[in-house]
Order: sequence, then structure tokens, then C-alpha cells
Amino acid sequence: SKREIKMRKLDSTKVRPLKSEQLLHIEDHDFALRPGFGGSPIPVGIDVQVESIDSISEVDMDFTMTLYLRHYWKDERLSFRSNKNKSMTFDGRLIKKIWVPDVFFVHSKRSFIHDTTVENIMLRVYPDGNVLFSLRITVSAMCFMDFSRFPLDTQNCSLELESYAYNEDDLMLYWKHGNKSLSTDEHISLSQFFIEEFSASSGLAFYSSTGWYNRLFINFALRRHIFFFVLQSYFPAMLMVMLSWVSFWIDRRAVPARVSLGITTVLTMSTIMTGVSASMPQVSYIKAVDVYLWISFLFVFLSVIEYAAVNYLTTIEERKQLKKRGKASGMYSMDAVQAMAFDGCFHDTDVDMDLSSFPDPCEENETRASQTNISNADTPRLKRKRSLKGNVGRIILQNNHVIDTYSRIIFPSVYIVFNFFYWGLYI
Repeated sequence: SKREIKMRKLDSTKVRPLKSEQLLHIEDHDFALRPGFGGSPIPVGIDVQVESIDSISEVDMDFTMTLYLRHYWKDERLSFRSNKNKSMTFDGRLIKKIWVPDVFFVHSKRSFIHDTTVENIMLRVYPDGNVLFSLRITVSAMCFMDFSRFPLDTQNCSLELESYAYNEDDLMLYWKHGNKSLSTDEHISLSQFFIEEFSASSGLAFYSSTGWYNRLFINFALRRHIFFFVLQSYFPAMLMVMLSWVSFWIDRRAVPARVSLGITTVLTMSTIMTGVSASMPQVSYIKAVDVYLWISFLFVFLSVIEYAAVNYLTTIEERKQLKKRGKASGMYSMDAVQAMAFDGCFHDTDVDMDLSSFPDPCEENETRASQTNISNADTPRLKRKRSLKGNVGRIILQNNHVIDTYSRIIFPSVYIVFNFFYWGLYI
């Protein structure tokens, strides 16, 4: 009746449907149910266009990607008549009133739909009920990285898509155009990585409580640019090792110069190693850069130990020579160079020093050996062995400067061989 029509117009609780809703007959169907509910699973095609890879974090082991995610399916409940067979395009306001696939990102940490200036959502409906649903999304997801070859490594990451509520009996996810369903922007670039490849694949995921689900994978391989690490880590480490070799060309009696050079290179290597470790996750295995830095640190440390041995042998030899010269007077006259071997300081004039307070290890050993009675059980073989050891020790004491000469050749040669095997193994 006219009265009832008037009351309906005055009833503010009822919202008049939009024109688009009238064309799609939204009020005539229950869109809480999927298309073809109770029948075969509805196929939902997916294609992705990667706009950018925003960041890769080694510390957090994740990556951030911005992409266009498009869904394709058919819902006959949305079919409409069109004389020109043209589709209708809508924004995000219609999404909440119809059924859409509930695709989510597996292993994602953060994600959002861009909403500037409005939500970046597009819905396109064709007369036969085919639907295109497109989103612009930024997502941060986990990437299980292996740093055993860092920084000469290649990381394989993947972004995984899956339906949250509908298992394979209700919804079938697939790549719409096969391998061509995944496209990328030509200008994608990263500061530390070179993107080797993008590929699309699919599989199944099983959950004990809900069953099997279709899962789609966006796979990409990242190869790290090594030039940055060559400048920041490898090249400084090489220079520190070479700088430690300068000690072999400095006079063995210049104690302050050689000790300060050795300690400086050791501390610098420690600083380089600390800086590299601070920018990396605390993993429980050895990385390739750790091998290089620790071996370089060992070379620097051995150069300090080498001078300790040279200085000790030089001191013993000069004490022995001075004692032989001063046996008649009981006093030992030393020049500035010899005095510096004892106290590490340079003296402008000749220094007379009474060495009676300094015990001579060599003399004590000889006295102790002369006072010890040789056992009758000693065989000629043992005597020859002891004689050989004594001769070797005497040669080393008399020619301790030869250690520096050999070090000038051995240290660089071994380090070159190490670099050859290192870069050959990891590259």
C-alpha cells in the first residue's frame, strides 16, 4: 500500500543499495559462501608483478618486497547483462560485500596494503562472472640464509602464498600463466646483491589439523657483490699483514720500533674483525670471512712472536760475547747498541755495566752439565744426539739474525699460497 511504501522511505535503518550492487545482484546471494559451495574446488589463478625489493637484512634474516598481487576466478553470482560485453571496474569499497580468496603470505613478519591516496585495490568484473582482483602490497618475510660462505655467498629466498581457510578440497591455487605469471620491473637493483633469477613454482603444504593446502612460491636468488667487502675487510687485512712484515727489515736491536709496530698491527686486526662481526647475525658456525680474518690475524701475531724469539736469542748471544771479553777485568764495557739489547733504550755514550748480577743461562747450563756425572748407561747414540742438539743450538745463537732473513721469504710465500687456495675454494 502507499502507506507501507512511505514508511519504508522514512525508515533510516535500511540503506538503499548502490547502483553497482543492483547491477551485480549482490543482495540476491549469500557471498559468505564460496562460489560453487559443496561442489568441486574453485580454481583461483594468481599472477604477480614484483615492483621492487626494498631491503635485505642479514641480521634479521628477512627481506621486504613490494608487489602487485592479482587473483583470477569465476563467480557466476556476479554475472550481468552487457550489450557491449564490457567489464565493470570497482574500488575497494565493494570488496567487503562479495567473496574474495583469502590468500596470505606464509612466514611473513609484516605486510600492508598501500592506501595513498586511497587503498590500492582494484576489482574488475566481466559479464560472464569472471573476476580480477588486484592489490598493491608491501610484505616483509623470512629468508633462511646460510652465511658459511659470507661474503662470497648466494642466498635463495622465497615468498610463499597460500589460502588460510580453504584447503585443496575447496580452493585450488595455481599460477595463471605458468612460468610467465611472475614478472619483474626492469629497474630492480640492490646495493649489496645482484638478482640472478626469479622463478615461480607450486607445491602442497600439510597441516595435521586441517589437511592439505595449495601453496605457490616466488623464488629468487641473490648473489652478493663482493667489491664492498674487499674494500672494507679484505684489503685492510692484507695491508695489516704486509705492514707486520716491515718488522723483519728493522734492526733486531731496535726493540721499541719492532714491538710497537707488532702491537699496532695486532690491535688494528682486532678492530677489523670486531667491525665485521658487529654487522652480522650471531651464528654458531664459521663464515668464510672469519677464516680469512683469523688467518691474517695469525700471521700478524706470528710476526710478533718471531721478533720475541730473535730478541731473546740476540740477548743471550751478546751476553755470552761480552762475558768472554771481560773475563780478565771482571767488568764489561758495552757500547750503545749492546746496552740497548738489555734495557731497550738507546745510549749516546758507551755504557759500563756490571753483569755479575745477570745470570748467564748458557754458563749455568754448562756448569750444571759439567757437575753432572754421566751415567754409564748412556750409549754413543745418545751422546751423538746431544752433541747434534748442542751444535744446532750454537748455530742458532751465533746466527740469530738469519731468522729475520728467512722470515722475509717464508711469511710472504705462505700468505700468497693461503690467498691462492682461499679464493680458489670460495669463488
